[in-house]
This record gives sequence, C-alpha cells and structure tokens, in this order.
Amino acid sequence: MPRKARIIVPDCPHHIVQRGHNRQVVFASDTDYQFYLDNLQEWKETLGCRVYAFCLMTNHVHLILNPGKDVTSLAKLMKRVNGRQTRYVNKKEKRTGSLWEGRYKSSPVSTREYLLACSRYVELNPVRAGMVADPTMYPWSSYRSKVGMRRLNWLDDDPVYMELADSRKDREKQYEQWVKGAIPQGEWELIRQSLQRGQLTGSRMFINQIEEKLNRRVEFRGPGRPKKKRD
Repeated sequence: MPRKARIIVPDCPHHIVQRGHNRQVVFASDTDYQFYLDNLQEWKETLGCRVYAFCLMTNHVHLILNPGKDVTSLAKLMKRVNGRQTRYVNKKEKRTGSLWEGRYKSSPVSTREYLLACSRYVELNPVRAGMVADPTMYPWSSYRSKVGMRRLNWLDDDPVYMELADSRKDREKQYEQWVKGAIPQGEWELIRQSLQRGQLTGSRMFINQIEEKLNRRVEFRGPGRPKKKRD
C-alpha cells in the first residue's frame, strides 16, 4: 500500500516527532543528547531552517521546525541529523542496524492558533512523563532558553513568542506564565491526533488556506475515539 504523501508547507512551522526503533533508547548519556543538538544546529544553519522548540526524550524527539521556502529542507535536515546519530551510536556501542523508526511524523502548524500551544506541548513532555516536576528541571529542551535560564543562541524566536512583550526579559516572563497556565480542554488531544495522522494542526480556515496555497486537497478528520496516550 503506497504511503500517504507528507504535507510540507513552505515558511510554516511543523511539529515533528521521531521515535527510536521499537522504542529503544536513543539517548543514553549527556554526550548523546549534546551530539544530537550540535548536529541539529549545524544542519538547520546549513539548510536555512529555523528551530522554534525541541525536546529530546530518552527514546524519541519532538521538534518544531520551519523549513523556510524550500520544503525539501525539512526532510534533508531529518535525514542528516538522524543518520549522524545512528552512525555515532552504532560506533559507540559496537552495533549495527537502525536507531530510528522508519518514518518521522509531522504536522504543519497554524502559527497564530497553535504555535505557542505546540511549543508548550513539546516542552512539557518530561513533566507529562513524570521525569521532572517542572520544565526548568529538564536540560534537554528549549524551555530553559525561552525563559532566560540558559540562552541557546542558535534557537530561533518564533513570531508569536516575539509578540508576547517588547523586551526579552518580559517575553521570558510571559512565556513562563503561558506554559504554566491553564491548558484548554482538548488542546493536547488535537495536537496529538494531528501529529499521529499527519494532518494540519489548526482550524478549518487554516486548512482551507493551506489547500489554496498548495493547490491540493488536504485530508481532515475530526477527533475519533480517544486512544491510549503516546507522548
């Protein structure tokens, strides 16, 4: 059965998740995490992509990337970063085979409606998983940078984050309050299902706009029966 064509939109943020093969551990040490981030920085700069948010979990990664005008940049970045991580881990552990699941999942995100919500979803992964009580306690996500604890100069400020306040200090404070604030009912389920199905994260109006931009019909299915959570 042929694979469903992936929806990639130019100059649009995309929520991406890539899991370890059979949910195996991908990051076993601090050097493993840092190696991935170093390569993410290198290839995002080489290909002209922007990284708005990330969270590296033990056996999977969440990213929010904007490919820029060249939609092929997103797939190229994932291929290069994942390939280097595979070779690095295989050499380190004297093993062979695939480190990752065959295909990463992605969902174009409506900037105005859901970009900040998706960033919150990504950066709260360790809290949902019970690894930490507060996102500031987790070192392998973009959250610390966004609230001013440890600035990553290569991390890109998304346009909605920039509109939170005029000064960086005030933006950091506003973002912290946003992430720790009340989450609307159904928000996480919409984000999760859009990602799992490879659909757009946004309203019907956003979907219509993307269909017009791409000149193609975009499949949309509303929420179905709730499934077991898979963060």
